[in-house]
Amino acid sequence: MKDVHIVVGSAVIALNAATGMWGGWRWWRVEPSRLFWRLLRTSQAVVLIEAALGGILEAEGHKAPSLHLLYGLLPLAVSFVAEQLRISSAEAILATRGFESAAEVGQLPEEEQQSVVLSIVRRELGVMTLSALVIVVLAIRAAGTAG
Repeated sequence: MKDVHIVVGSAVIALNAATGMWGGWRWWRVEPSRLFWRLLRTSQAVVLIEAALGGILEAEGHKAPSLHLLYGLLPLAVSFVAEQLRISSAEAILATRGFESAAEVGQLPEEEQQSVVLSIVRRELGVMTLSALVIVVLAIRAAGTAG
C-alpha cells in the first residue's frame, strides 16, 4: 500500500505540474482551454485519492510525521479555497465593469459580451492555475517529509 501511495503522490506532482504549466501558458496567451479543465479535474481527483490512501495508511498504523500529514492534507484545502475564488470570479469581473448582474451583460453588443466572458474565464483559469502550482509545491514538501 505504501508503494501505491508513493506512485499516486508522484502522479499528484506530475499532473498538477502539467496543469499549472498548461494553464499558465493559456492564461498568458488569453486563450481558453478545455484540456486545462480536464487536466485540473483529473489532478484534483488524484489529490483526493492520494489523501484517501494516506488516511488508509494512517488507519493501518503507519504513522507519518505530522509535517507530512499537514503537507498531504493542505492540497485539499487549497483546492477548496481555489474553487470558492473561481466561483466568485464572475461577480468580481462584473462588479469591476459596473454590472449588477449577468443579465446586463446580455444587453451589450456581442463583441463586448465576449470580452466580459473572456475576462471571467481568464480569471478562473488564473486562479486554478495558481492552485495547481501551489499543490505541486505542497506535494513535493510532503514527499520530502515522508517517514
